[in-house]
Amino acid sequence: MEKESQNGVIETMLTGSPSEVKWFKVFRNTLEAKLRLFCFPYAGAGALIFLPWPEALPDEVEVITAQLPGHWNRLPEPPFARLLPLVESLADAIDPYLDKPFAFFGHSMGAMIGFELARQLRRSGRPLPRHLFVSGRRAPQIRETEPPIYNLPDVELIGELRKLNGTPAEVLEDRELMALVLPIIRADLSICQTYIYRPEPPLDCPITVFGGVSDEECSETRLSAWAQQTIATYRKEMFPGDHFFLHQSQTALLRSLAYELHKLAATV
Repeated sequence: MEKESQNGVIETMLTGSPSEVKWFKVFRNTLEAKLRLFCFPYAGAGALIFLPWPEALPDEVEVITAQLPGHWNRLPEPPFARLLPLVESLADAIDPYLDKPFAFFGHSMGAMIGFELARQLRRSGRPLPRHLFVSGRRAPQIRETEPPIYNLPDVELIGELRKLNGTPAEVLEDRELMALVLPIIRADLSICQTYIYRPEPPLDCPITVFGGVSDEECSETRLSAWAQQTIATYRKEMFPGDHFFLHQSQTALLRSLAYELHKLAATV
């Protein structure tokens, strides 16, 4: 099913039941795709952050973006505030779309989602990703040492968001808009900051880790520890920028991702 969005972009949605379709969106349908790339957003973001990606990635790759409850066109739905219930729901929703080889990409919160979703699929005996791309997130077995911010009063939380440099200043200064989005941001931050890692055997898919050289939240040491989560190959690549380098160095990141996906598609 296709419809033209307000900005003129053809938005194609996968066929399936309404409950399945609303979880995933495809901005450019590639019927001859050999590989699907599922993309998971960072806290506070929705599927639209991946809108430019299909044009920069190989034609044999179909880019599918996750749209979580409470975000974008699912704004009326209550957002998840814990990771494992979210992952269990995602595993059920993604099941009809695992008929082709696939990979996961996630940034920050999205990296956690991709990692735990891969483990949930393994626990339930479903197909596993051929590659896991994680971005801007420390390895899951490393505990956070900073106090949580999701439960701060509004004014203090907005101040912390300003420091993170991921929300435009005009948005932070718009009281009506912040009243709308702050509960969503709180829920997403709660997903990240209440997460408890439970040891399981390493995954058998390759893991590629992307990081920002100026990301104060996620040092190279914390990124390198992802190597412990796979028995396959591991690679790390750093880009100019802070925690939101995926926007600041988007062209370089997508060039690297396109190269990896092209190699992967050639093997399926």
